[in-house]
Amino acid sequence: MSAEAAGSEQSEQAGAGAYGAGPPADGGGGGLERINPPHLAPPTGFSHAVRAAPGTLVFLAGQTALDGSGKIVGDGIVEQFERALTNLLEVAAAAGAGPSDLAKLTVFAVDVADYRRNARELGRVWKRLVGGDFPAMAVIGATRLWDETALVEIEGIAVVRER
Repeated sequence: MSAEAAGSEQSEQAGAGAYGAGPPADGGGGGLERINPPHLAPPTGFSHAVRAAPGTLVFLAGQTALDGSGKIVGDGIVEQFERALTNLLEVAAAAGAGPSDLAKLTVFAVDVADYRRNARELGRVWKRLVGGDFPAMAVIGATRLWDETALVEIEGIAVVRER
């Protein structure tokens, strides 16, 4: 499929308007509108922008693959990403936010090339834990993280609306 066709298909799936704006495909999202302009390259695993209806902002601190005893678990980026994302989702839930309330995430990776090599598997982890809603996202290379054995850290912003 061409990039143009993929972009058109993705815009239609997202409930595209003139700029690819529309409600999330599942009708949820806590008032978040994913915006993916059709004239930009189609996003893969993220949204170009997310517009939030009025609600409560929840700022989610960076989470790594720490277990309950404060030790990093997981030998590779995929295992650590899964644990870090699970930790982030648990913090979000404690603040009243679900996966579809995630508006913005930043992933810090100590080896961006390794992150890219494992993108498909990381995407499967995302789909299993979060589903098909993609926040505005960035991956940033970091020399090292707070815990020297951490390979990835995820921070975010959620918007919680009264339900």
